[in-house]
Amino acid sequence: MGQPTTFNSPPKPTPSGSHMAAGTLQVFLAEALLLPTGLLTAAFLTRRLGPDGYGVLLLATTIVSWIGWSITSAFTRTTIKFIGEAEDWQPVASAVLQLHLLLGGLAVAIVWALAEPIAQALGEPGMATYLRIFVFEVPIFCLAYVHRSVLVGLGKFSQRAIVTGSRWIARMVLVIALVAAGLSLWGAILGSVAAALVELLVCRFYVAPPLISHTRFSMRKLWGYAVPLFLLALSLRFYDKLDLLMLKLLGGTTAEAGFYGTAQNLSLMPSLFTLAFVPLLLATLTRTLKGGEVAKAKQLGRDAMRLVFLLLPFAGLSAGAASEIIQLLFSSTFLPAAPIFALLIFGAVAMAMIAVTTCILTAASKPNWTIALTGPMVPMAIAADLWMIPNFGPMGAAITSTTVASLAALATILAIYLLWKVLPSFSSLGRSLLLCGLMFTVASLWSTPGWFLVVKLLVLGGIIPLGLLLLGEFSDRELDWLRSRIGAALSSLSRKHRPSN
Repeated sequence: MGQPTTFNSPPKPTPSGSHMAAGTLQVFLAEALLLPTGLLTAAFLTRRLGPDGYGVLLLATTIVSWIGWSITSAFTRTTIKFIGEAEDWQPVASAVLQLHLLLGGLAVAIVWALAEPIAQALGEPGMATYLRIFVFEVPIFCLAYVHRSVLVGLGKFSQRAIVTGSRWIARMVLVIALVAAGLSLWGAILGSVAAALVELLVCRFYVAPPLISHTRFSMRKLWGYAVPLFLLALSLRFYDKLDLLMLKLLGGTTAEAGFYGTAQNLSLMPSLFTLAFVPLLLATLTRTLKGGEVAKAKQLGRDAMRLVFLLLPFAGLSAGAASEIIQLLFSSTFLPAAPIFALLIFGAVAMAMIAVTTCILTAASKPNWTIALTGPMVPMAIAADLWMIPNFGPMGAAITSTTVASLAALATILAIYLLWKVLPSFSSLGRSLLLCGLMFTVASLWSTPGWFLVVKLLVLGGIIPLGLLLLGEFSDRELDWLRSRIGAALSSLSRKHRPSN
């Protein structure tokens, strides 16, 4: 065997709190492109495919995305932590890339072999062929996601944002174009696979560790963290779509699956926050703890948990306007999804808290705690669904999902307290719940026709930070930081428009 490849890696920047905040905003805006692009795509597909066809697509998407996210989530936090700590990061990146390529290829082989039994179990035998083609997105997605983790570990948050934005825009354009060309379900599937390939190519433009090479990085060291985090990811990914699968397995119709999947897709905003924030939080906490600044790390963790509480007023606003949102985006045919969405949006906030707290535990070198706390979620939800779904249908699935997620979030908060003696601000929770109730009430009572709903959401959404300010949520330090950011942005804008001599 030849000598290991030697890499010359550029020095990594050390993420600061302000760098993390700016990066979070950039990545969040990029991830938030999923909302307009995803909603436009969903609105187009629901009208072209109908509830039954859209339901089949959602079931296939659920299976493929669950496989892809299970693989990548297993190693995302491990990759970011080891990249952040390593002096020479490229051997780590190459080792993880090779592992993801192997696992992605294995997933393709397994789904090809089991496609028909899976489709039969879900009552959709015609879905087998779609699954066999759709699963090729998994290895492409896995490779792209490793590159995204490397960019975060290196502190290249802006590039990470560009990569994400490119995928969501490509997905919308390609899916709509191919379906409009007459390819129906095949167009949606092929467009999604092609968009994943676009993302991978953009990733390789920014960072290109060798894919096929011998590295000196110890895989044993990687697996020491990856195994518990893999179990965590597997549990959370399975839980994430468990309610939809249980609904279908326990006798739900394809149309009900379409309504439920629509509600799930709409409750994405808190998960977009975690996709943007949690990897950056992990990178920052890792570098902070490595530098011995434990007190600073504890304050970052406390602020992160508090930030999740501040999502509650936005969840209340969304729940209050649920029927209007559904009708505007998907037509009155999908109105049965409205009460489901009104529940699931709060479950999504609970899942955001779980993501943040397990990230803190990972940075604090407690990966085994994460699976011990979240592992019981799946059996608890299955046991509850077996009674709730036959008696209450889709609403029973939504109640179970939201309740179990909330209990798990509370358990992880208590774990952070046991580890660091740190709790999130309960005064922030009180203010957030007060505004949550107010936003739900106003949004429910204020009826708006058609596209005037956008104005309503913008007005009420703008009132939320003002309400938090008036209630004393933000400290003088935070307000000073915000003023300095606004001043810097205005100064930069002024320089750009200043006429040159």
